[in-house]
Amino acid sequence: MSWSSTREHTRSEVLSADGVSRSLRRISHEILERNASNLENLSLVGVLTRGVPLARRISENIRQFENLEVPVGALDITLHRDDLGDEEPEVHGSRIPFEVAGRTVVLVDDVLYTGRTARAAMDALLELGRPAAIRLAILVDRGHRELPIRADHVGKNIPTSPGERVQVRLAETDGEDGVITVGK
Repeated sequence: MSWSSTREHTRSEVLSADGVSRSLRRISHEILERNASNLENLSLVGVLTRGVPLARRISENIRQFENLEVPVGALDITLHRDDLGDEEPEVHGSRIPFEVAGRTVVLVDDVLYTGRTARAAMDALLELGRPAAIRLAILVDRGHRELPIRADHVGKNIPTSPGERVQVRLAETDGEDGVITVGK
C-alpha cells in the first residue's frame, strides 16, 4: 500500500528516507559505543518482518564504520504473542545462524508501542539459549507502554495518540523508506 492510498484523514511524515538512514547510523554508533569492550560477542536479531532489514542495515553500518562483521538473525515471535485468538497463526520460522548463549543480542524492530512484541521477542530468544545480555533497538518509539519495557537505542521518539497508527516503510519490504503517522 503506498502512502497515497491510505484513506485516513491526517498523515504526518515522521521520518523521510534520509531520516531513516540517519537514525540507523546513530543507532549503529550507539551500539558500538555501548559494546566497545566486547564487540566479538555482539549479534543482531531482527523481529520479523521489518526488524530484519533494519538489523541488516545496522550490521552493514557497523561493517562500514569498524570493518567488523556482526551476525544477523531473524526471529519469528508468532507463537509467543499474547493476542492470538482461535485462528491458526502463520509461522515463518526463525533463522538464527549463531548460538545466542553468552552473546550480547540486540533485538531490532521498527516500532515500540505497548511493549508486548518486545516481550514476545525476548521469550522467543530465551528459548534458543541464555544470552549474556539482551538489548533493544527501535526505529520509532511511540509510547503507550502496557509493560515495563524500554528501548536501549531509539531512532526517533514520537508522541502519538492511541487512535493513531505508525506506518514504517522500508525499501526491502515496501519499495521505499519512510515513517508516517496516520490518524482518523
